[in-house]
Amino acid sequence: MKFQPSKAQRSTFNVQSTCFGRSKLGVGRWTFSASRRAFTLIELILVMVLITIVMSVALPSLKGFFKGRDLDSEARRLLSLTRYAASRAVAEGVPMELFVDIEQKRYGLRAQAGFLETDNKTVQYQLPEDLSFEVTAPPSKTATGEDNLGDVNTDPATITTTNPIRIARFYPDGFIGDKSPAAIILRQRAVNDSVEGEAVAIAQSATRLNYEIRTLQPSR
Repeated sequence: MKFQPSKAQRSTFNVQSTCFGRSKLGVGRWTFSASRRAFTLIELILVMVLITIVMSVALPSLKGFFKGRDLDSEARRLLSLTRYAASRAVAEGVPMELFVDIEQKRYGLRAQAGFLETDNKTVQYQLPEDLSFEVTAPPSKTATGEDNLGDVNTDPATITTTNPIRIARFYPDGFIGDKSPAAIILRQRAVNDSVEGEAVAIAQSATRLNYEIRTLQPSR
């Protein structure tokens, strides 16, 4: 006995090509049609030209944005390092040195020599190429509780030492060493030589117990 499949169970596939880029697919009583259109060479060239124009207009702004981000992030990291130095000095009972190497453009934190055999918590960071250090002399006044902004002399020529490494020392009693810089200045490289770049100072507070961020206006 032979069984023949019914017409309802039969499926037929039929692919018809009607034109370039268009095809039809027949499955039983259903027909599906799909069309496809490729980009022309002129359209691709126009898109590339538009992208080039947009990038050329936006690139200077983006470069300035990322440069500002570098200055801000380095200033905040340096400030955090001063807070870490103060808390570590109090917690461990060992003087801490925040060192700044002006020539090598490096800074970091370590225990003062002679107090620990080895300091496994020493950290060191490298400045980006477009940033530089300026370190001022120690404050000349005693702490009065008033704003000592006048102590922050932004002219590095007032520093008489020739050692490129400057040290801010933090003691276990919570105070900053008398010979520590009044401010550590991070300066952004200017676009041209006629003006100074933007700068941020990590300066001693009025109480001389910590450092804080101060924005410096570039001189024209």
